[in-house]
Amino acid sequence: MSELREITTGLRFPEGPVAMDDGSVILVEIARGQLTRVNTETGTQEVVAETGGGPNGAAVGPDGAMYVCNNGGCFEFIEVMGMLFPGPPPASYPGQGSIQRVDLGTGTVETLYEECADAEGAMHPLRAPNDIVFDTAGGMWFTDHGVRQGRTSDRTGIYYAKADGSSITEVIFPVDAPNGIGLSPSGDRVYVAETHTGRVWAWNVPSPGVAEGANPVGPSGGELLVGLEGYQLFDSLGVDGDGWVCVATLVNGGITSVSPDGSSVEHLATGDPITTNICFGGPDLGTAYITCSGTGRLLATEWPRPGLQLAYHA
Repeated sequence: MSELREITTGLRFPEGPVAMDDGSVILVEIARGQLTRVNTETGTQEVVAETGGGPNGAAVGPDGAMYVCNNGGCFEFIEVMGMLFPGPPPASYPGQGSIQRVDLGTGTVETLYEECADAEGAMHPLRAPNDIVFDTAGGMWFTDHGVRQGRTSDRTGIYYAKADGSSITEVIFPVDAPNGIGLSPSGDRVYVAETHTGRVWAWNVPSPGVAEGANPVGPSGGELLVGLEGYQLFDSLGVDGDGWVCVATLVNGGITSVSPDGSSVEHLATGDPITTNICFGGPDLGTAYITCSGTGRLLATEWPRPGLQLAYHA
């Protein structure tokens, strides 16, 4: 694998990178509550929109707008030895997050979803939406990571919603701190990383917004794709063109890549214990862009496999 190179620095807990058609990368800065465009040639930064709260995951939707998982500002950020770490919820956290739509031309921010009904019809707030991916049918899959506060820890789930704000469904519940989410190249599998367990689960997707699996002890039948040894946590993820699930890894900072059948695991170290996400762009989608949140950097490297063309990315 090629060496890592620094694209830009000085970001405030970057996450949710999206490689754009013009060669730039739009990412979120969770600690600043904004979307930022990074010129990958010069490293210059430009504010695209002020979302407020805690923008976390982002993806381009069928209308060309950016859709953002906003965690509601559920982290108080703490600086330790020159790095930024997410801490407990601050007093300003309102107790819920949202799914937002951002017009990239005007910077206008619209809130689409703040709650969802469970299987029995009871409404629950979205506590801390985290990562998002669109399918080719125009729907979005996203995770709700939940919040750990004092002696309590949320049990949350995985959702499917329409981009026009008309429909949201809790597809999988419960999952323990679901974070990264991605779809296989053919769209027939959905993958989710659990942060604190260091596990990636997989479900079959027979039709849009439907997930199923035959594992009697997995969440909603989910199949365990990988579970890491030792103290390693998982953050957000991307799927490359060969179907490898590439998961940002905390503590053992870097990207852990898992083959589609879970039999092979690779690790790319970044030197940042709070490595949070990955996306693919550049010529032939051969460049991986990686957010290193603790040190506030966006890195790039040439990926050993082709990247995956996401829905609604030209």
